Amino acid sequence: MAAFIILINRGNLLALEKKYFVNNASASSFNWSLVMGAAFLMATSAVGPGFLTQTVVFTQTLGASFGFVILFSILLDILVQTNIWRIIVVAKKRAQDIANVLYPGLGYVIAGMVALGGLAFNIGNIGGAGLGVNVLFPSLDPVTGAAISTVVAIALFLFKSADRLMDRFVISMGSMLLAMMFYVLFSTAPPLSEAIYRAVLPEKFNALAIVTLVGGTVGGYISFAGAHRLLDAGVVGEEALTQVNRGSALAISAASLIRIILFLATLGVLSQGISLDAGNPAASLFLQAAGNLGHKLFGLVLWAASITSVIGAAYTSVSFLKTLHPAIGRHSRSAIIAFILMSTIIFCVLGKPIMLLILAGAVNGFILPITLSVILLAARKKSIVGNYQHPMWMSICGWLISLLMVAMSLHALWWLLRPMIGNG
Repeated sequence: MAAFIILINRGNLLALEKKYFVNNASASSFNWSLVMGAAFLMATSAVGPGFLTQTVVFTQTLGASFGFVILFSILLDILVQTNIWRIIVVAKKRAQDIANVLYPGLGYVIAGMVALGGLAFNIGNIGGAGLGVNVLFPSLDPVTGAAISTVVAIALFLFKSADRLMDRFVISMGSMLLAMMFYVLFSTAPPLSEAIYRAVLPEKFNALAIVTLVGGTVGGYISFAGAHRLLDAGVVGEEALTQVNRGSALAISAASLIRIILFLATLGVLSQGISLDAGNPAASLFLQAAGNLGHKLFGLVLWAASITSVIGAAYTSVSFLKTLHPAIGRHSRSAIIAFILMSTIIFCVLGKPIMLLILAGAVNGFILPITLSVILLAARKKSIVGNYQHPMWMSICGWLISLLMVAMSLHALWWLLRPMIGNG
């Protein structure tokens, strides 16, 4: 049942904050449910419309070799998130405050970068909502659907009594979606032996896929959202680290399990020689495998998931922007609405929702090595973490991941820009 909820609730941070966190002023007390809540928050933030679209698109591109990308990304995700959560919990400070202690003014840079990554996520979320509307009402193009969805998202944000109804709605729809995923998985009989083999010895490799998956799972605000909720709940100090480690790994495992199921379901459809619609490959997957009813249900769930993600991403991004100027904190509700409207305007100008859903993860993958490096530097400062000794092996792994992400991000950027450079 937890997998159902993780699949469909997707980053509705306002609702999650009410459901899973309580005020707790004691830093020494610990409650396992609070860590589980942070893990849940991270997983729901990671599993959104971009997550679904990226998985299907890269499975089309890489075939069974995408299994290697998934497994490699899971390893990176766990190491990244565990480093970030441990250091923030021990430091008892938010990421931007840690950065400001490390180097005065650096926190403003981190806050701006995380908010920029959140904007990229939100543009993709708006695009996902537009795609959902287009599936339900083919006469409405994704841009029109996105504009309509924006009005609905703002209304849901303003009328908080609608949150509970929306939560129940997406839970029921998401349960149907997960059931359809299992139906597609078992009805198409994906080549499991090849998937396992290629997960170890890939035939193809794509740096952009890894950057996108890692960025979409632990990049931007996603890892910080869970860690900051632990701070809000008073779950801090070295005594909480064992449970924090488990919660961090659980969050990644839950989101990754859903990705693996979707990957195998997509692989099963593609192995039958079925082509997916490039305009909305994830919806096309369910149309081909589950018929028109499955297609419409997926459109409904995609729309609902995107709406909750729009609200959650805007809320969390603005929480970082509050660091930049006190006026943003005083007018946070207006800032959130402005953030949603800005995301919509950019999407309506750019269009191309599938490309934007992929690029949202990639942008946050580019930002990740910078934010991770700041956190790792802070782990060696007694003024920030006191007498805490961050495990050397974790620091080494963290720095290696930062360097690897920089290299792969530059390679992915070159791959993206090469056609334009060639045409120039």
